Amino acid sequence: MKVRYLLLFIVLIVFPGCAELLNVIQSPVSVPLTEDEVISGLKEALTLGARTSAEKLSMENGYYGDEAVKILLPDEAKPIIDNISKIPGGEQLIEDVVLRINRAAEDAAREVAPIFVNSITQMTISDAFNILKGADNAATSYLRGTTYDELYSLYKPKIRNSTEKEIIGNISTKDSWNTLTGKWNTVANSVAGKLAGLKPVNTDLDDFLTKKALDGMFSKVEIEELKIRKEISARVTPLLKRVFGSLDNK
Repeated sequence: MKVRYLLLFIVLIVFPGCAELLNVIQSPVSVPLTEDEVISGLKEALTLGARTSAEKLSMENGYYGDEAVKILLPDEAKPIIDNISKIPGGEQLIEDVVLRINRAAEDAAREVAPIFVNSITQMTISDAFNILKGADNAATSYLRGTTYDELYSLYKPKIRNSTEKEIIGNISTKDSWNTLTGKWNTVANSVAGKLAGLKPVNTDLDDFLTKKALDGMFSKVEIEELKIRKEISARVTPLLKRVFGSLDNK
């Protein structure tokens, strides 16, 4: 400390006109980020965001209790819902179907983290810098592009098990859906239907519900990414603070 004060004294007395030199001595040195720091920081951020999202959605009511990601039957299912709702206890039957679908998604979310981590470990230096300098959802987009197919294969069988369970009169949600869409598509594909501008609907209910479940997962990952990018308090390690601090005020 004494040496530092002595150096400042000498600069002030001997070189009173050297303001720039004085500023250099007084100002902290900004060390540029290394490639290793960037890629390690991005991997750490992605792992944190992905695991946090998966943990939240894998909890009971992670999907079902969150209106932002709750999985509902498609709009085309309204005739099914309306008809079943007319019978005693019908509304509860429909809600039970929705509950089972969301429970299936919550169950699948418990197995998501390893898939995310595997993708993150394969991130290249180029990927890392593109994410760091990219849009606020660049990390989420990276994960979506590298894990979507595997996550789809994880979720869909669990969703299918739910839609194939019988709800009433030995009829499952999928049976009712196939009957409804089959009749609609017959009309939509007819000459009269085409002239009327009718469009066939997606007959794969499991596909629709699985995609909705994955949309919910990635929306949560995006929220976690934005926190790390924008909120200093969310950068819980020194490396995260250094890497994402480089983006502040830019």
